Amino acid sequence: MTPDPPATPDLPAQRAHRGTIQLESAAILAHQNCGAGQFVLRLAAPFTAAHATPGSFVHLTCSEQLPMRRPLSIMRAHPQEGWIELLYKVVGAGTAALATRRSGEQLNLLGPIGCGFSPNPQRPRVLAIGGGVGIPPMIFLADRLRADTRARWQPLVLMGSEIPFPFPSRPSRILLPDIPAGVIAAMPLLDDWAIPSRLASGAGFAGCFDGFVTELAALWLATLSAPERSEVEIFACGPTPMLAAVARLAHQHGLPAQVSLEEYMACAVGGCAGCAVEVTTSAGRTMKRVCVDGPVFSAASVFP
Repeated sequence: MTPDPPATPDLPAQRAHRGTIQLESAAILAHQNCGAGQFVLRLAAPFTAAHATPGSFVHLTCSEQLPMRRPLSIMRAHPQEGWIELLYKVVGAGTAALATRRSGEQLNLLGPIGCGFSPNPQRPRVLAIGGGVGIPPMIFLADRLRADTRARWQPLVLMGSEIPFPFPSRPSRILLPDIPAGVIAAMPLLDDWAIPSRLASGAGFAGCFDGFVTELAALWLATLSAPERSEVEIFACGPTPMLAAVARLAHQHGLPAQVSLEEYMACAVGGCAGCAVEVTTSAGRTMKRVCVDGPVFSAASVFP
């Protein structure tokens, strides 16, 4: 069995991505209200689009009247056309101000920031789990795997939400015999990419699994043979309780798992250390900054 990736990479590699962080003035190309206080924002940001990786994020100025930026995960990036997309939910003054911005306006951002996900070609069965506003990195990861020729990737994207999803779901055209009968709701974009997805919610949405997304993941893993499970790696982003459940699930099945953490941030470039979390390294427990040392960590290092 392939072991978990190291809790922290070698220092030079860990810092290499920091040279890609730049200030960028980004024009709003589109700003879609997806309901339930959720928005998809498309920005013209050529530098960020060219250097972003699944799991990286931007630190965005939401309003000139608010001095503090807000960290937002990148959902999609198109290097050739020079745009990025961000999915966010209005939760406070910053995102409320951002929701009022219109196409053609300029936003200032720092990006792309952070160490992203590192899929292992020896484990092509990618199980991507996104909860709430943790959904965007899973879509970005699925998109990049489509063009990655290092392996015959077989991603499955599971998404959970207790409010309406930020996209109209539809019955999937991709059959998944290892998923409970009746769980057929999928994200149309992923279906169009020929990437299977399924949705979970306790809110009673049609076609969704009735329960936590991690429970759906556990049911799917239980159907796999030992050789099939040996090809699985888990990737997740979402609320901390969900990530802890992912770590337990990975440990139960002896699987490597990478989790993207969500933390409040001030500078987002490693200067203030306000987003530090405790992780396990070869030298023992230590503090790491989610912004530049993460946001992606081995699940076992965060939830021992």
